[in-house]
Amino acid sequence: MKLIFAGTPEFAAQSLSAILAAGHQVALVLTQPDRPSGRGMTLRPSPVKALALASGIEVFQPLTLKDPAVQERLHAVGAEVMVVAAYGLILPQAVLDLPRYGCLNIHASLLPRWRGAAPIQRAILAGDTETGVCIMQMEAGLDTGPVLLSDRLPLASDETAGSLHDKLADLGARLIVNALEKIPLPAVPQSDTGITYAAKIEKAEALLDWRLPAAEIERKVRAFNPFPGAATVLEGVPVKIWRAVAVPGGAAPGTVLAADRHGIVVACGDGALCLGELQKAGGKRLSAAQFLSGNALSPGAVFSSTP
Repeated sequence: MKLIFAGTPEFAAQSLSAILAAGHQVALVLTQPDRPSGRGMTLRPSPVKALALASGIEVFQPLTLKDPAVQERLHAVGAEVMVVAAYGLILPQAVLDLPRYGCLNIHASLLPRWRGAAPIQRAILAGDTETGVCIMQMEAGLDTGPVLLSDRLPLASDETAGSLHDKLADLGARLIVNALEKIPLPAVPQSDTGITYAAKIEKAEALLDWRLPAAEIERKVRAFNPFPGAATVLEGVPVKIWRAVAVPGGAAPGTVLAADRHGIVVACGDGALCLGELQKAGGKRLSAAQFLSGNALSPGAVFSSTP
């Protein structure tokens, strides 16, 4: 099929790669403008742009799709369908109506659960036991359109946002290729029950409150790995926690109960958390044993939420 692809991060790039491998004609790629990143804050292309350029595909990076001139350029492509994956711009009705088969969105949840920007992290934070990917026919509402294809995926007990992202990116790539092969597909309206919204992750959410139950804090550690990283403070020094597991134990929240090569056990509001991988501000990620070799830590020390 002749199509337009709209996406920005690595999640989307994997689907674009699969679509190209399946032999479809991607006539135009839409992606977000280049953003500054890294220590030098130099402008860098998105993963989708990098793949498109390497594949010889024209790239278009408008700031908005509401501009009539932008819409005219999209119309001129004559695409049969537009595929959208984590693009980052709202598609106005005029754009949704352009392709013959409309616009298909690759969404990383089992709709209507976790509509919105951060379905991967929200599923882990909520303690969901499964998630998945939906290929949705886009309409004006936020992820409200009917579902064409979907598939489920169990969440492992040690699932991080990073590991789940990779699994769902692979699943989404396979599903969109399947959908394009079978289009047009019957569209199943979403249920009116079970609707939840996956708000964008804010850095402030990653600051750990040790008064919470250990199981809830563990989910935060996993959900915020690799971004923005679960944050805490040890003796006035910011520390990120990258790996932890809930264990039995009790004392005043934030109190270190044990610290050895097996981990650093910290009391929570209910139970305790054994920290397995930590990172001081400006340092590298270290196992608990490596961290302790350079940072003397004894039972009774306190992790806190503020400096």
